[in-house]
Formats: sequence, C-alpha cells, structure tokens
Amino acid sequence: MGVTKSYDVTALGELLIDFTENGISAQGNPILEANPGGAPCNVLAMLNKLGRKTAFIGKVGNDHFGKMLADEVKKSGTDVTNLVFDDDVHTTLAFVHTKPDGDRDFSFYRNPGADMMLKKEEVMEELIKNSRIFHFGTLSSTHEGVREATRYAIDVAKQNGVLISFDPNLREPLWNTLEDAKREIAYGLSKCDILKISDNEVEFMTGTADYEKGAAILREQYHIPLIFVTLGKEGSRAYFKDLAVEVQPFLQEGTIETTGAGDTFEACALNYVLEHGLNDLTEEDLKKLLTFANAGASIITTRRGALRVMPSAEEIHALIAQRA
Repeated sequence: MGVTKSYDVTALGELLIDFTENGISAQGNPILEANPGGAPCNVLAMLNKLGRKTAFIGKVGNDHFGKMLADEVKKSGTDVTNLVFDDDVHTTLAFVHTKPDGDRDFSFYRNPGADMMLKKEEVMEELIKNSRIFHFGTLSSTHEGVREATRYAIDVAKQNGVLISFDPNLREPLWNTLEDAKREIAYGLSKCDILKISDNEVEFMTGTADYEKGAAILREQYHIPLIFVTLGKEGSRAYFKDLAVEVQPFLQEGTIETTGAGDTFEACALNYVLEHGLNDLTEEDLKKLLTFANAGASIITTRRGALRVMPSAEEIHALIAQRA
C-alpha cells in the first residue's frame, strides 16, 4: 500500500477574470461578462465535479476581482490555502473576443498582473508533496519570478514521486518573444509524465501540421509516457507506449464558444489516470478515456464561461449514451 495523499491534483498558475462578450446593450455597445478564468482552476473545478480533491497555488490582487475569484474557486471545491493576495498589483484581466466559428482572440491586461507576482518562497511545498498529480501550464513561466516559483514546484513534485501533468496553453500575446515561449514549453515537455497539447501547439513546437509526425517527434525527443493531442472539431488522440488511439468529437448544434474545452478535456483525462494509473493502459482504456474527455469538452462549448458551469459525470455519460 502506498502512502495516502490528501489531494488528487494540485495545480499552479494563473487565476484571472475573463471578460467575455454576452450580447449588445441598448446603445449598441458590447456587454462584457466577468467570468472567473485561468486554465489551472478550470481543470480543478472539473475534477471537483468528478469527486476529486484538489488544491490551487497562485496569486490574485487584493481587490474586488481577486476576492471574487477566491470565493468562486473555493465554492467550486478547490483548497485555496495557497492562494496569495497581492496588495500592490491588481488581478489579471483578459478580454476574450469570440469569432463566428466559436474560436477566440485574447487581449490581456497584465503588465504586470498579480498572477505573475507569485514567488518561490510563497509556494507551499507540503501541498505538492501531498498530491498524486501536479499540474501546470506556461502562463506561470512568462516572467522571471513566477517562472522560478513554477520550476521550484516542479522540482518538489519530481523529488516526491508526484506525477506531473503539463498543458502548454500557448497565449502568444503574453510572451516577449515566441522563442521564449518555445523554450518554456520545451522545459515543460522535458519534465512531464502526462501532456495535453493542442494541434496548433504541436505545429508550433515541431514545425509540422502532420500531427501523427509531430507527436512522434515529441515522443522521441522527450520520452513522455502519455500524450494527448486535441484536434478541436476533429476529436483527439492519445499516444501511450506503442499505442496510438483516435476518437471522434461530439459536435453539438448548441456550441457558443470554446472557452474551457481543453481544460475540461484535461480534467477528464487526469481523472482516468487517477483511476487506472499510468502503467498498463490498454487500447480499450484509451478509447474510453478519450470518449469521456471529448464528451465533457463538447458540453462545455455549449455554455458561457467554464469554472462555474462544468458538466457532471452524469451529463457526460448521457451524451455518450446518445451516440451508442
């Protein structure tokens, strides 16, 4: 019997407000809705829905938005003991413009933003040691101080046998140069056991739009045990040992926007790894995992926002049953 850990997943990273468009006012101006945002907490919110215990490490401003975020994350079921408030720097804001096909453009107010101000000495290593999986992205590596905190957290996870999950979550406007982005993604790839990467990120890192070939390059270069490639309207793929499995998406008439789809997918995938481990997954296992994760991601595209409106396991199973 292994040691029982207090948390299934601890994530470190950005917590911010996503201002998303929600209609037009009587004067003809776009109405913006303040949604709790930030990929790591979306992942944790979905894991909470699936009955997991989660914790978050990050920083918000000691302002109205920061307090609202802290409340929302706590309400979603995540432990916020290591959510730090910054008295000097405001909570980060993102403005999300949704294109006609549901895809998005981002503008960030983060120069600086509180999420960038997390310091290495503020990371509670006990939380990480007490977790089965540690999850992170690259928004916590765009600037020096928070990059140091992220790398320290990864080291603590490695030293304590915690599985490491990574989602590059490339947001080009946040990087000084794309070379910086490439370097930090490469660092994450060199450390993780589980990778969730989107089609455009595979192309960004390998230079090929042939995702089969791109995944092969990443596997050869970084020896990552389990890789998921998300392909939007084309579904998703999993690569594990000598297995490569592809599952079709659940396309819905009611899709409004894609915010949180990748995070929902990630959480569903991590939930399966928590149930089945990372050693002897079969082709059948990977099919089940991708089907559940695709269905979860599909449901979130029919809702505005993410953290507050994650689907339940019952809703996901009901959507899968419709296809059977």
